[in-house]
Amino acid sequence: MRDAFQKNIRQYTMLFALVAIWVIFTVLTEGIFIRPGNLSNLFLQTMTVGVVAVGMTLVIVTGNIDLSVGSVAALAGAVGAYCQVRLGWDTAPALVAAVGCGLLIGLWHGFWIAYRMVPSFIVTLASMLIFRGAVLGVTGGTTIAPLSESFKALGQSYLDPIVSAAVGIIAILLFCFFDLRRRFRRVKYSFTVPSWPLQLLKLALGAAVMAAFFGILVFNEGVPYSVMLVLVLAVIFHFVSNHTVFGRHLYAIGGNADAAKLSGINNKKRILQLFTVFGGVTALGGLVLTSRLNAATTSAGQGMELDVIAAVVIGGTSLLGGEGTILGSLVGALIMASLDNGMSLLDTNITYQYVIKGLILLLAVWVDMATRKK
Repeated sequence: MRDAFQKNIRQYTMLFALVAIWVIFTVLTEGIFIRPGNLSNLFLQTMTVGVVAVGMTLVIVTGNIDLSVGSVAALAGAVGAYCQVRLGWDTAPALVAAVGCGLLIGLWHGFWIAYRMVPSFIVTLASMLIFRGAVLGVTGGTTIAPLSESFKALGQSYLDPIVSAAVGIIAILLFCFFDLRRRFRRVKYSFTVPSWPLQLLKLALGAAVMAAFFGILVFNEGVPYSVMLVLVLAVIFHFVSNHTVFGRHLYAIGGNADAAKLSGINNKKRILQLFTVFGGVTALGGLVLTSRLNAATTSAGQGMELDVIAAVVIGGTSLLGGEGTILGSLVGALIMASLDNGMSLLDTNITYQYVIKGLILLLAVWVDMATRKK
């Protein structure tokens, strides 16, 4: 058990930090923070950053970074809103146009990073400026609103409570099934596994957390569509990163790009593919943001890149590449949203909010560096 703890110290530190933050805010707000209504709102606050953080995890795993996500998300939202409000398109083609815009931008990034060898920091920093200007061009410097009910549904609508409960039960059963299957497979190949008491404790805690999560949502209108989107993306990206050749190649590139190339991996092709997909994911995040606001604004997404990168790093993904998990990034996004939510309930001065979030990010990077040295 001690070896397992030392091996996953960053993940445990992250979980302990989340619990500590919730306990502190619950005490300071006299229980308001932990009320189901506030927690449901907290989960909604997490979703916009959560969508993009899922994709950013694999970008950082490869040793790259994307500073343009705020501008790209804003542009995708503006394109979707423009197509619907100004051009009169139906919701479906408007959403497709927005995601297509994100995919093209991702392809643009991948070309410069993979085939022209320009550092991702520079490419995406330039794109942050370029596409923020494009947002002003698409919107004409004004707010595009209102959106149709079907467009707003992405960020404002909920599954029926009964359907939400069924989704929660299925999710818990799948979690238990796949965790046990993983154990039996490891035993089959003579790999080490935790003792049965520890295994059952892990299953019980995981099921309890999931039951609490879905229970809170069920008793507050149901599971939001945006939460379902994040969960689906998380499952897909978790599967890709852990059970596909593409995912293994990305981790290999992040661990040692030269060794990956010598082993036969086409690094350039993989980076191009990754950034293209990530552009589409960022566009989805922009659509969630736009639908929640019921408008496309010129300032949408400003500062998003900092929140997303902070969430991924706090979640245990190494800025040096080669290490990181999708679940960790989602917990990191929840930590960031919890800080915002709790400090807002306490009416904390915005100055101190930025200072506190910055210090927590610095601490997370320090923990990453310290544990890697060990």
